[in-house]
Amino acid sequence: MSLSKFESMLKTNKVYFFDSSEFEEIIHYYLDNGRHTLAKKAVKLGVEQHPSSILLKLLEVELYIFEEQFDTAEKLLNELEAIEPTNEEVHIQRAAIFSKADKHKEAIESLKTALEFTNDVADVSSLLAMEYLYLDDFDQARMNFAKCLEVDFEDYSSLYNIIYCFDMDEKHQEAVAYLKKYIDVNPYCEVAWHQLGRQYMVLNDHEEALRAFDYAVIIDESFIGGYLEKAKTLEILERYEEAIENYTISLELDDPTAFVFLRMGDCFRNLDQLNKSAEFYKKAVNEDPLLDKAWMSLTDVYYLLEDYSKSLYYIKKVLSIDEFNSVYWRKYGEINIKLSFFEEAIVAFKRCLSLDDKSLEIWLALSDVQYYLGDYSESLNTLIKAKKYFNDAAEIEYRLFGLFLQVGDKDASYMHLKNGLAIDFEFWEVMKELYPGFFKIEEVINIIENFRKEK
Repeated sequence: MSLSKFESMLKTNKVYFFDSSEFEEIIHYYLDNGRHTLAKKAVKLGVEQHPSSILLKLLEVELYIFEEQFDTAEKLLNELEAIEPTNEEVHIQRAAIFSKADKHKEAIESLKTALEFTNDVADVSSLLAMEYLYLDDFDQARMNFAKCLEVDFEDYSSLYNIIYCFDMDEKHQEAVAYLKKYIDVNPYCEVAWHQLGRQYMVLNDHEEALRAFDYAVIIDESFIGGYLEKAKTLEILERYEEAIENYTISLELDDPTAFVFLRMGDCFRNLDQLNKSAEFYKKAVNEDPLLDKAWMSLTDVYYLLEDYSKSLYYIKKVLSIDEFNSVYWRKYGEINIKLSFFEEAIVAFKRCLSLDDKSLEIWLALSDVQYYLGDYSESLNTLIKAKKYFNDAAEIEYRLFGLFLQVGDKDASYMHLKNGLAIDFEFWEVMKELYPGFFKIEEVINIIENFRKEK
């Protein structure tokens, strides 16, 4: 009724009287709903009708802070402190000004003063904890969040923040100990069991993690987070059928997500049910068409199924989402080789190099494709560039032997053959597949036999 009366007054330009508590309710309503212009009008009228109301003036300070009129807010706070120095809200609002100015130590001092006068220890402790978080003082932040839990043992927001502080300090064993103590007092708290499971996961104690997640979902059979974490843990333990069951339960409890479909696809893939895994990867991309991981998983599945045309279709989808990932370009190159699209493979491997993926495999794949196409000089140049990064790679030396021999430079060829034999003698057997005729040349056979005798 007060709200309707106030809004009617604004429309008619009539002035009605409200007591201070009515103004407080009206202002809080507008602030809670983000209607700051109306809140400002209510504050103005409220202060005019009740000039001695400290609470209304504190709400006026709050609006000044929101509008970043810090000097005006500070001036009014000084006046209010002179009238009521023990009013905790004065010190809380001053802390808010300090915090917005990144003066978190000063904000902490103001909040400590507020703590001396307040009856609401939890709220002020929570504000203190947040200021300590700004300073990365996780111990102090954690202790203040713990005070909130002492007031309200089911303040799960503070519980999450306490565990966050342990995480940031990488004190996972301490987090486990804290959660166990909490569970001793509140054993039917699914949130605590869930957080305990997460800590065990970080510590790679997957069996204990699974046990904790089991308790979480037993306590609350509709706890989606518990089923998801349990499923992920079962995946790690290679219990894929059970993981699928838990992911399925999560789908029954909430709207489907691309993440769950992707995980289920991975489980079926690990069970060698490739067609089934493709089915779930497709569901994932239907839910999120920009999820490159799901498109990439489809690429990999059809590659394993030796359906290279479909694999090529899906890798193009991947690259349309992220063209700056060298892993994707590498796969694109591999697929094109399978389809005998060698020019496209060359484009792919060169793109990898331009993206700073200068791994040995990329250089070798590029050189081999160029060699296969008869571009011997290009293949040779590729290997010479690769040698700058991998000076003692037998794979490069044996290829240089073959390429120099191909272009008629026997001296350089045999020098690199000797280099290759010195690095990895047995590898020449592998290289016979690439250069079968060259290893039948008498001079080459003699070089290899001489090395064999020396070994």
